[in-house]
Amino acid sequence: MTRSRATAIGFVAILLWALLALFTVGSAPTPPLLLNAICFAIGGGLGLVWGLVTGNLNALREVPFRVYAFGTIGLFGYHALYFSALRNAPAAEAGLIAYLWPLLIVLMSGLLPGEHLRGGHLVGAVLGLGGAALIILGGGSGFEAAHVKGYLLAAACALTWSTYSVGSRRFGDIPTASVIVFCIASAILSAGLHVALEETVWPIGTGGWAATLALGLGPVGLAFYVWDIGVKRGDIQLLGTASYAAPLLSTLALVAAGFAAPSWTLALAAFLITAGAACAAFASKAAGKNKS
Repeated sequence: MTRSRATAIGFVAILLWALLALFTVGSAPTPPLLLNAICFAIGGGLGLVWGLVTGNLNALREVPFRVYAFGTIGLFGYHALYFSALRNAPAAEAGLIAYLWPLLIVLMSGLLPGEHLRGGHLVGAVLGLGGAALIILGGGSGFEAAHVKGYLLAAACALTWSTYSVGSRRFGDIPTASVIVFCIASAILSAGLHVALEETVWPIGTGGWAATLALGLGPVGLAFYVWDIGVKRGDIQLLGTASYAAPLLSTLALVAAGFAAPSWTLALAAFLITAGAACAAFASKAAGKNKS
């Protein structure tokens, strides 16, 4: 698989994550750990079907336990923290903090063997962050001390996913089928913690179950498999910066669903995010030429 094709596959995850907030809102008031358990069970089941069809399940026997532990902590930790953050702070402010992970990926990826952080990556990351801030904080009330717990959870969320994504590059020879085990283990861990710590509140009605099912199939399912391919074999710095498109696309999804109105703030944010992605793409292209 070529580097450009793997990067394109990784972009699919960004498109799916653009629906994460919309489906999460639709799944309320299901508590975070129970939502984790349901979605990861669906995502793991999806992976099992794919593994049976492609015959990739046999490769799971060769994967070291430390890789399974690393992947489970990454997937379980990120989503438990994300869902909890949105339950303990306003979605706008918590979302901004959580979306520091693309910036962290770009910066942290410069520490990887064979990767070099260029000025274009930094400029692109800053532009993307500015666009994300405009979307999430435009018209918002700002930060409040009463929501510090939610803000801290969101910060931990950003650090968890960026560390997982960059760390996955070091396991580039591990098959993507290993994500199946990550999902199933996360579902079991989430279910156990839910029983011990939460009150059971199932999704409400057809709409609630539809949103939960969509979460498990897309943003908390297929997205992990294509993201794994992207960060292991593609341009991780370009993927990290382009991930700022997720809050933009998420806002467009809310507009289409009638939960938000179009504005000049949205248009400016679109420009900043597009410019940021272009800067990162140019920097990555220049780095590729220098390697050849």
